[in-house]
Amino acid sequence: MLKGLKKENLRDNMTNTELILNMLAEASTKDISQATEPDTFEDSKEVARQGGNVAKVARLELEARTGKKVVTPLNAKEALKGKP
Repeated sequence: MLKGLKKENLRDNMTNTELILNMLAEASTKDISQATEPDTFEDSKEVARQGGNVAKVARLELEARTGKKVVTPLNAKEALKGKP
């Protein structure tokens, strides 16, 4: 909703930093899952929360150091038009 997409692919409309943090969350979740070997769906949900939290901490730290939001409403269509 933030990027105003209808049927477009969200990843195609992410900035490099948004993509990197998304990949960090996915990789962290995979590594935590391999380390803890969750048994149930609820355990797996907790692992996913923990992996997402790794990326959240990185995002908040980056935003604090740059003074800029990482997640933006910028989408590919606007970027191609040269809008900020």
